[in-house]
Amino acid sequence: MKGFLKCMAAVAVMGLLVTVAAFAGGKADTTAKGDVIRIGLSFGTLQQERWTKERKMMEAWAEEHGGVELIVQAADSDATKQASQCENLLAQGVDVLIVVPQDAEAAGVIVEKAHEVDVPVIAYDRMINKVDLDVYVSFDSIRVGEYMAEYLVRKHPKGNYVVLKGGPTDNNAHLVYEGNMNVLQKHVDSGAIKIVADQWCNNWSPEEALKHTENALTANDNNIQGIITGWDGLALAAVQALAAQGLAGKVGVTGQDADLSACQRIVEGTQTMTVYKPLRLLAKAGMETAVALAKGEEPDITGTVNNGFKDVPSVLPPIYPVDETNMVEAVINDGFHTMEDVYKNVPKDKWPK
Repeated sequence: MKGFLKCMAAVAVMGLLVTVAAFAGGKADTTAKGDVIRIGLSFGTLQQERWTKERKMMEAWAEEHGGVELIVQAADSDATKQASQCENLLAQGVDVLIVVPQDAEAAGVIVEKAHEVDVPVIAYDRMINKVDLDVYVSFDSIRVGEYMAEYLVRKHPKGNYVVLKGGPTDNNAHLVYEGNMNVLQKHVDSGAIKIVADQWCNNWSPEEALKHTENALTANDNNIQGIITGWDGLALAAVQALAAQGLAGKVGVTGQDADLSACQRIVEGTQTMTVYKPLRLLAKAGMETAVALAKGEEPDITGTVNNGFKDVPSVLPPIYPVDETNMVEAVINDGFHTMEDVYKNVPKDKWPK
């Protein structure tokens, strides 16, 4: 439970009579609902496969551990709506906010509003920039981008590349691209690789990725050797454009998140690789960090990431590049997808033993 003023606000909103111990600069021992920790979870969107998975994982964690109430909101890719929803969560008296920001800059106001009522904020998977953020829980997006480029350069060390970046308002898209260029730049400078198209895809739009890929193929007479995409949904669009030209499986295509359809494309041979980010570890880290902050305890910090305001204490679980050679070991054996789902379009006699 937060300070005296916040508790009285919660009383007004909920219409409950609550006895509150006033204090200065700290937290009381109980909340308006006894010992229950109330966590507000704000998604910028739930339209991507991974977010629905993580919501279920976090809800399951809360149910399994008890004493935690998880209140979930989704903003339908609308940054203004997300800010309003978070204000509502604060009015409901949450003890901590977990935010998957729709817009890395615009979400700064969410942190500021939360701190006015002594509520800590965790940026989950996507950084919130230029504000005094409490904790960042995510994967190392720069390393994700490096894995993509390293893999593609090994497979296609020379030729024309297309780079399809994610949404420009998502800080992760910038970090992934930074990782891409950490690897690619020396090959571009040497002349071995030429980046013939370098495009943002607003809101991670597959439709935009499809258009950019089609345009790049047309402009270069189909002479493309590699396509780096920031997400498996963009990779799907790239593969669709390649398939229309009879090039699917002949051009290297990268992605991230190990979406089911991406894993299927990899074992079928039309997508080259993805980066598997164990969502169960991230969801677990998010919930454990939230509970620690709500209790006034130190979370299990593994590093820092700068957000333009400070080096934000961060929790960064491991990630793994995945292709057809380690699909079973990395993704299936970890329980993320089943053998039956991943290989459903592959003849059974060609499944891994």
